[in-house]
Amino acid sequence: MSEQNQPNGRDQRQGLSEEELQELVASSDSGSRNPAGSVGMMIATVALIWSCFQVLLASPIVYYVLPSDIINNSRQVHLAFAMFLAFMAYPALSSSPRHRVPIQDWALAFFGAFISLYGFFFYDKIVANGGLADDTDKWFALAGIVVLFEAARRALGPAMAIVATVFLLYVFFGSSEWVPEVIRWKGASLQKAMSHMWITSEGVFGIALGVSTKFVFLFVLFGALLDKAGAGNYFIKMAFGALGHLKGGPAKAAVVGSAATGLISGSSIANVVTTGTFTIPLMKRVGFTSEQAGSVEVASSVNGQIMPPVMGAAAFLMVEYVGISYVDVITHAFLPAVISYIALVYIVHLEAVKRNMPTIGHKTVSTLRTIIGMFVFFAAFAALCYGVQFPVGWIVALVPEGASWILALLVFLAYIALLKLAASVDDLHPDDPNAKEITLPDISQIYKAGLYYLLPIVVLVYFLMIEQKSPGLSAFWATALLFAILLTQRPIKAIFRGENETVEAFKEGVNDLVHGMIDGARNMIGIGLATATAGIIVGTVTLTGIGQVMADLVEFVSGGNLVLMLVFVGVLSLILGMGLPTTANYIVVSSLMAGVVVELGAQSGLIVPLIAVHLFVFYFGIMADVTPPVGLASFAAAAVSGGDAIKTGFTAFFYSLRTVALPFVFIFNTDLLLIDVTVTQGILVFIMATIAILVFTAGTMGYFLTKNRIYESVALVLVAFVLFRPDFFMNRIQPPFEIVSPDRFVQAVGDAPAGSEIRLVLSGPDFDTGNTMETRIAITPGSEDGGEARLQALGLTTLEEDGVLKLEEPFPGTPYFEQLGTFDFYGDEPVVVKEARLEADQLPKELIYIPGLLLLALVFMLQRARAGRTNREEGVAA
Repeated sequence: MSEQNQPNGRDQRQGLSEEELQELVASSDSGSRNPAGSVGMMIATVALIWSCFQVLLASPIVYYVLPSDIINNSRQVHLAFAMFLAFMAYPALSSSPRHRVPIQDWALAFFGAFISLYGFFFYDKIVANGGLADDTDKWFALAGIVVLFEAARRALGPAMAIVATVFLLYVFFGSSEWVPEVIRWKGASLQKAMSHMWITSEGVFGIALGVSTKFVFLFVLFGALLDKAGAGNYFIKMAFGALGHLKGGPAKAAVVGSAATGLISGSSIANVVTTGTFTIPLMKRVGFTSEQAGSVEVASSVNGQIMPPVMGAAAFLMVEYVGISYVDVITHAFLPAVISYIALVYIVHLEAVKRNMPTIGHKTVSTLRTIIGMFVFFAAFAALCYGVQFPVGWIVALVPEGASWILALLVFLAYIALLKLAASVDDLHPDDPNAKEITLPDISQIYKAGLYYLLPIVVLVYFLMIEQKSPGLSAFWATALLFAILLTQRPIKAIFRGENETVEAFKEGVNDLVHGMIDGARNMIGIGLATATAGIIVGTVTLTGIGQVMADLVEFVSGGNLVLMLVFVGVLSLILGMGLPTTANYIVVSSLMAGVVVELGAQSGLIVPLIAVHLFVFYFGIMADVTPPVGLASFAAAAVSGGDAIKTGFTAFFYSLRTVALPFVFIFNTDLLLIDVTVTQGILVFIMATIAILVFTAGTMGYFLTKNRIYESVALVLVAFVLFRPDFFMNRIQPPFEIVSPDRFVQAVGDAPAGSEIRLVLSGPDFDTGNTMETRIAITPGSEDGGEARLQALGLTTLEEDGVLKLEEPFPGTPYFEQLGTFDFYGDEPVVVKEARLEADQLPKELIYIPGLLLLALVFMLQRARAGRTNREEGVAA
């Protein structure tokens, strides 16, 4: 099949037009109503003001410009903008007008904005009431929730509003007899519920909306402006130029391009349409079916949300929920994201090899050279981001007072130099994927056209990773640089090229900036409403205590089996994600289930870090964009490719198996999240995890060097498991812990190496019910002299009586005071250390890699011999 051949059969079906695709994205992400004239101008102006407000709110000068009342109530202002724009931009029904705003939507828009600011307008009265709602407040709060649900229904679909309504009904009617006894609670009055949900910061105006206000908006705006500047097209062309000549090249370019555009778009649907309109037709030209082409684009676009340094909105929520920095979040998320994309490129490669697909263009660069080239590029970029700190440190040390101005000047000079380089080549324009003959971009030329797009990303990564500033402030400085780029890139390039249209070029830059800010605000409507509506669900959990009930229910359903319980959590995420956006899905499932996983993991003897559980929920949340029957990204890809949406979804899910498997792996092997590993260990884990994911891919795809036999596929999957979980096998050869009797416990703590792990099983009366309960904790002794001193440093005091080791209540302010707060330390029954396990001397688990790699080598040799015979037979036949 030549590159000019058109696919036949059903692959001749045409997808949607460009205008229809943009309508599809708008209806999902930014609202499909765009009235002309003064009304349209007003909507755009409100969106622009919202962006300006959020940029100012994140800036270092905010306290000099905005009144403190506005700053303290920024969540209310944020929601007011989202509510107003939701009713103006999103029609109520599919039959509602798109080119004008009905009178009822005007009324709802203004009322939604007013009710969002209710706590700001009546702040003094609410404070006088002790922060509680009075008879008037409760009715306004109820009206606000109803209007919020309607706005969420329009922007996010009915599922979000329905789920939140069910939780709210549980608040009011949870004490009814028809509610199963296992989840029954005492119920709440309307006044108490509305006070909790709308007046305090426990419900709608809680942590989730706060994160949307402080962090998420700036990153969404950063992406919108980067796209307006032209970075999206640049990334796609670079990926296509680097990989387009390989077998399945357009698909490989789609994967890498989508990973890069994940920086720009936090929306799976927008990512699919942005890159898919170019890559999907090219994939079809080299032999992929419509469904396969759409599936590759879906799998790679959805994974953009897990790719550091700019992840989806849920990553910022992890900062608040887990209590770690954003740097830690992206550090833990880095390795799974990278190896997931490597696996997807390999999936595409295997599909191309199996089908012997043709290549595009006439480049003859080898695959190995391409891989090395890409590795060198990413390594150089990472080194640049890391190495910037050294000259910055020297400048700050030499000129502490004027360092910021000098650094700003150096960034400006670098920008001018890169713009001069860009002006030496033509501006990049989107290619036509349906052209009769496809010409691959020449990387040696086109790379010059957009190197300056990397500057804002370097600034963002520098402030996040090196300076470790807050995500909001880091995004502010990167966005501020984008403001300058959008305003000046066209006129400065015009000057370098000797053109006389600098004024017109500057006007175009202003237009790009304004439209980018408007697009950023409109893209935030759904996220703002999702976080606010999810606040109702979080508020229900905190008000009713259903989280503990869910723990008991899940333990009953799973029989205490951690793997079954994780499957339950994953399925719950997929089901909820069919109707909820990723962010809302993450909030709901993590609020209900994160603590449950940690608790049941502890009961199973596994200490599961909280970040691992949250990433587990996050991964399954994004998978819902893929999974039929409601995977929205799959429908968007089918709209581009002209393929069947359901089949596209199932194929994309099959391609995403590695994204499904990885969360289960890193729950049990936290080395993949780079938790408590040295640099050397981290490099080894990266190498072995990469081999493991490639081998797992080959095993599940049924093709390695040639078509697998069944036993070879089984062996490859086994190799992957060995490389992912070497501890599983080593722990069965040599137990990792030894049991210590109570009378030796204190001495053993004193003798244990500083920094080692000691696991305790504690038993005692539950503070609420008085029933005997068990929990597991891990303690890490310090370097103090003696076991008692080490325990006291951790806030723990033990007392041995009658062969029983009793535990006193931990000291306030110590790590275990809150963790063990569920025990009644002053009841008749004491809290005791039922079992203590100390780390035992164990051979390095990395030794298990050796038999795994030997088994892989055996499969390799078997397939190599068989592939060689097949090639010789084909040569003779030819």
